[in-house]
Parts: sequence; C-alpha cells; structure tokens
Amino acid sequence: MKKKVKSRKGNVMKFFHLADLHIGKRVNEFDLLEDQKYILGQILTLAGREKPDAVVIAGDLYDRSVPPSGAVELLDAFLTELAGKGCAVLAVSGNHDSPERLDFGSRIMSRSGVTIAGSFRGKPQEVTLTDSRGPVRFWLLPYLKPAYAAPYFPPEQLGSYEDTVRAALSAAKRESGERNVLVAHQFVTAFGTEPERCGSETLSLGGSDAVDFSVFDGFDYVALGHLHGPQRIGRPEVRYAGSPLKYSFSETRQKKSVAVVELHEKGSVSVRLEPLSPLHDMRVIRGPIEELTKPENVTSGSPQDYIRAELTDRHAVARAADRLRAVYPNLMCIEFAAAADPAAPSKTAASGDVAHRTPQELFAEFYRNQNGRALPNEERAELEEAVRTAEEEEA
Repeated sequence: MKKKVKSRKGNVMKFFHLADLHIGKRVNEFDLLEDQKYILGQILTLAGREKPDAVVIAGDLYDRSVPPSGAVELLDAFLTELAGKGCAVLAVSGNHDSPERLDFGSRIMSRSGVTIAGSFRGKPQEVTLTDSRGPVRFWLLPYLKPAYAAPYFPPEQLGSYEDTVRAALSAAKRESGERNVLVAHQFVTAFGTEPERCGSETLSLGGSDAVDFSVFDGFDYVALGHLHGPQRIGRPEVRYAGSPLKYSFSETRQKKSVAVVELHEKGSVSVRLEPLSPLHDMRVIRGPIEELTKPENVTSGSPQDYIRAELTDRHAVARAADRLRAVYPNLMCIEFAAAADPAAPSKTAASGDVAHRTPQELFAEFYRNQNGRALPNEERAELEEAVRTAEEEEA
C-alpha cells in the first residue's frame, strides 16, 4: 500500500530514528513506566526543538504482546503529541509486539500522519514524504520470519531469515535516483560478524535469524531495531538506534540517545546522536557492605539510581538487603562474591540437604539470595505451574 504525506519543503529531510521503546517493561519487578514517560517527554521536547519531518520507530513499541493498560495509554499519548507537532510517525512491529494489536485503528491513525505497519502483507508498506529535492520513500518492514512470509512466497525462497527478508524487499519497487529509507526490526550482521549485544536481548541460537547487511544495498538509510546498543553495522547508513533506556545491567556502559538523521541529495546522509538523560540511571556497585553504605560513597552517584550491589564481604552479611535499601532505595538485586576461603560455602547456594528439598524451595531460596527479598506471589504461582507441568510430562 502506497501513501503520500505532505512535508515541509525544506532543503533537508530530517527524521528521528528510535527503536525498542519496550513500553510496559519491568526489570527485577520494578515498574519502569514513570521512567519511560520521563524519557519520552525528553524526546518530545527534542522534537519541539529540532522539528523533524518524521519520527521513525523501528519495532518493539511494547515489551510484550499483551501490554498493560498503562503502557497503551503512554504510547497513545506519545504518538498523539508527536502528531500534534506536525511530525509524521512511521513505525513497524518488533518481535515483542503483537502485529494484530498494532494494526488495530491504524487506518484511522494514518489520517493524522501516524503509520504503523504491524503485520506483514507480502511487501513493505510505502510512505512517501517530500522536500525541495523531491520524494523520499520510506519502506516499513515489520519483524519478519519465514513463517510470516510463507503465504506470499514459494517455499524455496524462504530457506532462512536472510532469504525471507531478501524476498520481501524484492517487492519494494524503488525508482533509480530517488532516496529510499528502510525501517526494519531484524538481527543484522556484517560479513559474518555479529553486532554488540546485551543480556536483555533474545536472539535465536546459533544466529539462525541473522541477516547480512548487504541485503539492504540500495537503501540510503536503514533504520534498525532489535538491539539495545546504538551502533552502525556494515556501513554508516545501516544503524541500530538502540533503546532509549537501559533495560538490563549489561547495558550500564551504553550511552542512550536519539539518532537525528538528515537526508540531503541522493547518496548524502548525516547522522548525529542527541543524548538522553534518564530519570534513574542503572549501575553496578561493588565492595564490602561497610564501604558501600558510607555516606561519601553513597553520594558519589545518585542514590536514587537502579542498583545492583555486588558484595565482596568474606563472611555472611546480616540483613544485607535492608541495609543497602536504606541508602539505595531502588536497589534491584544483590550478588554475593565468592568467599576468599575456598573451603567456605557459596553464599548464593541453597542451604540444607538439597536432596530433601522441593524445586520450589530451592528456587525460592536462590531468588532471595540473589535479590535480597522473597519471591513475589505472582512469580511463585508461575513457578508452581511450571513445576507441575514438568512433572506431568515426566509421568
């Protein structure tokens, strides 16, 4: 389906490249909705200052296929405010999204300049914006796996993820000399080399979902989602925007940003990264508990940050979680370093006779040791169900 959108007749086509919002995400049972509202507010402020022609969102708008009501409300408010600023919004579904849910109301939203390609329908959805140099074709490709493309292509064209993406893009009929932008949510490699990834990203074993960047030859810019660290892959114009917030402690060293992309004449693209500052940073502290709780060490960073504490005490620490949480109220988890004495028992190991304890008891103790608090009732119920299912399968 082709769609034309009026755009300002400037000399440069400017757009924001975002991805992996993961609205509704929880980390270590902490609800991040307020953090997400705060960071999306920063992006809206930046949009008011930069006045982009479009805002591109390359998948994983939500963190799960059935998002909580607060997440739906927040995304609705964000898209509404962007549309109110005169920005075209161009989004695709990611592997965390429900394509059908994102499709709901999409035809009505498109009248306000918000285009969301939830489901794949045989070819990328085309949206055309214009500037003084002419049209810019934006091609919206939702997260794609061979099963999603099977109704539209012969089986021999869909042997791998790369084959599948290549087949889908073959249906994007591009005019020579025009500028083309692809928005996609895939795991992209370059010459067999994988990009940097972190612990919060789920990928297929053995890289079976890998797509080589050469598949995107001919596109002036490729706006990717799926990985949380901002980075180029293969060539400068094939980029992951990264997530706007840190979603795991493996991301603590990452600098989150908005990619501001400017298209000039054909073949000329510039990208700059505008930094984002979170409501609460996410960081790791390490050392003996007496050192970590000293006022001068507590105030060396923001005590309100989301914290993982790695305790290096040689002996067991009484009420470790309570003592740390008294000065770090957003303590997310505790890890206990191995004791200096090799003969000492591991502080993360379950105590007692393991052979006479249930899987539920062992996991509950492991959870308490790792996180400094009891296993929540909701997770306890899920654990009971998982154990029950496993026992039934073994019977």
